[in-house]
Amino acid sequence: MKKMLAASVLAFSVSPAPLSAPPAGAPTPVTAPPSAASPVPASPVTALPAPTGAYPVGETNLHLIDSSRPDPWVAGRDVRELMVSVWYPARRGGGRLAPYVTPRESELIIRAVPQLDGVPADTLARTTTHARADAPALRRKGGWPLVVLSPGMSLPRATMTSLAEEFASRGYLVAGIEHTYESVATTFPDGRTVTFEAGKAGQTAETGAKVARVRAADTEFVLDRLSRSKRWNRLIDERNIAMVGHSAGGQSAAHLLAVSRRIKAAVNLDGTYNPRTPARPLDKPFMMVGNPRHQPRAGGRDSSWEEFWPHVTGGWRRWLTVTGAEHMSFVDYAVLQPQLGLPGAALDGERAVTITRRYVTAFLDLHLKGRRRPLLDRPSGDFPEVRIW
Repeated sequence: MKKMLAASVLAFSVSPAPLSAPPAGAPTPVTAPPSAASPVPASPVTALPAPTGAYPVGETNLHLIDSSRPDPWVAGRDVRELMVSVWYPARRGGGRLAPYVTPRESELIIRAVPQLDGVPADTLARTTTHARADAPALRRKGGWPLVVLSPGMSLPRATMTSLAEEFASRGYLVAGIEHTYESVATTFPDGRTVTFEAGKAGQTAETGAKVARVRAADTEFVLDRLSRSKRWNRLIDERNIAMVGHSAGGQSAAHLLAVSRRIKAAVNLDGTYNPRTPARPLDKPFMMVGNPRHQPRAGGRDSSWEEFWPHVTGGWRRWLTVTGAEHMSFVDYAVLQPQLGLPGAALDGERAVTITRRYVTAFLDLHLKGRRRPLLDRPSGDFPEVRIW
């Protein structure tokens, strides 16, 4: 069993040991050759790609307390506290842009990466986003379909911001869950910042299964609170809810889809399965999108996808491979790594974000809005990197 090493949410140096076979349980270190990186600028400027939909986007952060259960990762904590970011279609108008992460979160991320020595600690806190903080929400009769986001192990919820802003700009309400103590840094409204605690004993099947259980409980709790909220229940179409997760969040989305009465469809972005089979067959729409290590007959580098696939029994399922992608190609770090002068994947970061946005939005449009999306049915000349198995 590997010992837990120093956490790096950017995954450019050492990272928490995976909770299952790499790369799902935790960020995978970048393996691109040194020549792939530019010299690290002293004061890098970081920015996310703008969303492409028709709606302006707002963002609000929620501090939720589940008093019905103790925290599963830290002894003595008799309640489970969560931070949740909600992105939504907003009314047009001005206002300040929502921060990407807090200064303290940025500091912990930056200082965990030796290659970023000398880079200002608040660099990521100054990342340009495109949602306006606490902007008035745009109402829609019947509410907006809801998308729940679950990030990778040790990664903050912020790492899925480029996806969240895109979905909101295209007519979805999005809830990104910070799974406390499973992130490198989580800041609460009172100024406390807690750090990574989950799975410090190393990677085991038992820990992987626990992560899936904890995230299922977190997600159901958040759905309950949103449903009971006078502010949010009028904005949500509770008949149409999907979950999209990256890495550990992706495998957790798959396991929860099998048993949840509320989640209608789910997407796994590059997450290895642990456990490798669901509690019951997945008979609802499901899509897996991954790097070539996950493709069929990939030489045994990750056999969990092939073991899991026969248990996806619904009439609609897809398995996609993105050529040139790495584990972080499906989240914001695809673009932030090169901006910081650090190695990226063979697939250009902005191209990777575009691919992920287009295919996942097509999935959501089909299954939550009933709109036909041929992109999911056959290879596309616009996206030759994507292979449909």
